[in-house]
Amino acid sequence: MSARKEILKMQNMGAYFSVRCASLFLACGSDFFCVLKCLLWHLKIVIFLPTVIMKIHEIYFSPTGGTKKVADILTSAIGHDCQQTDLTLPEWNGSDTAFAPDDCAIIAVPSFGGRVPTLAAQRIASLNGADSRAVVVCVYGNRAYEDTLVELQDLATGAGFKVIAAVAAIAEHSIAHVYATGRPDEQDIEELTDMAQVIKEKLAEGIDVQPQIPGNRPYKNGMGASMPPLPTADCNRCGLCAAQCPVHAIDKCDVAKVDSAACIMCMKCVAVCPQSARRINPNMEAALIEHLRPLCTERKSNELFC
Repeated sequence: MSARKEILKMQNMGAYFSVRCASLFLACGSDFFCVLKCLLWHLKIVIFLPTVIMKIHEIYFSPTGGTKKVADILTSAIGHDCQQTDLTLPEWNGSDTAFAPDDCAIIAVPSFGGRVPTLAAQRIASLNGADSRAVVVCVYGNRAYEDTLVELQDLATGAGFKVIAAVAAIAEHSIAHVYATGRPDEQDIEELTDMAQVIKEKLAEGIDVQPQIPGNRPYKNGMGASMPPLPTADCNRCGLCAAQCPVHAIDKCDVAKVDSAACIMCMKCVAVCPQSARRINPNMEAALIEHLRPLCTERKSNELFC
């Protein structure tokens, strides 16, 4: 632990014992041995019995798998009993997700045009955090996360969580795969593991101070027109894309029919296709890659706000 963290820890303990001394003298009066006995008991509690985390909830919206990879790394490094909740499932309703005040939720979403995906936002808002702690995580494809993290903080707080840390992490771009290819990579894993240890220390110390998270309120406008992926000649009409589309935008009887207004361009259908037979318009994809070139070429780093 760094010297700064040691100082903060001692300051927190000093403030705690100042309050305890005042209350104990009131309770015990002039009985010095009574006060000493109680103070020693509280000292033992603070030093040897850090805050207990009953359970870690890994809650993620991850249509192409990159966000879940990041959430898995963080959760594994924190190292507690974990319950996973996949907000990407088409029929998710949250009925089997319950929280206790001593729990901690890792809430992870991708950044869609600098915002939380609409469906993920709706599902997070429907949770009841029960005053449990939360680490909010946004994952982006090496361009920018803009207002995603601060919006996610607001959603979690509104759902009854206490946000004690935030992470902005990189994963391979879900459409333009030439950017952040293969990330999170070994360097990312090392960085995220170190971040998880800092978060773990904060959880153990019982510090619920909310971090300063970058972003704007009001948030930027969301994504514009959709470019829904369509089947190629290799499609065998298996229907898996329609079955797993989080927003039911693909016609189950004819997978070539897509509700463009409903499609959120999450690329789930592309990711699950066993024939690799679904993609966005190649000309539009090429134009997007060229547009992103000056924004995505330089490697960006993961960030922790704690």
